[in-house]
Amino acid sequence: MFGGFGAGELLIVLVFALIFIGPKKLPELAKGLGKGLREFQKAKDDLMDHVNDAAEQNSAATEKVADQSTQNDAQLESGQDEVVDASQDKVEAENPKSKDS
Repeated sequence: MFGGFGAGELLIVLVFALIFIGPKKLPELAKGLGKGLREFQKAKDDLMDHVNDAAEQNSAATEKVADQSTQNDAQLESGQDEVVDASQDKVEAENPKSKDS
């Protein structure tokens, strides 16, 4: 029912709390417990927001690096094509007979 406690266990805990704490202080204890749980939940949510923000920033940085890598690969391939074309032109200029064969 509540955090792994069944109805019977919860009733026993409430009876013991009523006996040992007393009926006057029990509402104060419940109020403090509720406030503590709310603060814990808020801290957990803040931490999750921080982790999610960091993950999004990391993802954006990774995408930027991947895009730059793709651009670099394209430039490298273009440069290689230019070198191959220049080499072929030089070979053809030095050996005009090779082209006629």
